[in-house]
Amino acid sequence: MLRSMREMARAYTVLGLVVGAAGIGGLWAAGVEFPVAIPPGIVILLAGALVVGLGRRWWWSPAVGVLLGLFVAVGWAVSPSGWGNLTAGRAPPWRPVRRSSWPGVLTARWSPG
Repeated sequence: MLRSMREMARAYTVLGLVVGAAGIGGLWAAGVEFPVAIPPGIVILLAGALVVGLGRRWWWSPAVGVLLGLFVAVGWAVSPSGWGNLTAGRAPPWRPVRRSSWPGVLTARWSPG
């Protein structure tokens, strides 16, 4: 039971990171300006999803999902357009990533080590 719960939490963490990257891709496709050609958030979140998904042997890999959720939330908060998007009635882009953080916390808690 514990192993399946751990795997489910890991899967939710990976899913949240991939959905967060897709959300940034949607912003990019909608014409939102980014400082570089490819939005770095997409690359960072997908790399984190790979680490969490493929890093089953590393006890610390679920923490990557938690830290990336925090990274995106802080990035949104310090962005000049972050709070303006919230007051304009648009959903914060970090919502799926924030939701991916709690399974990562649970997985790290249940991991042996």
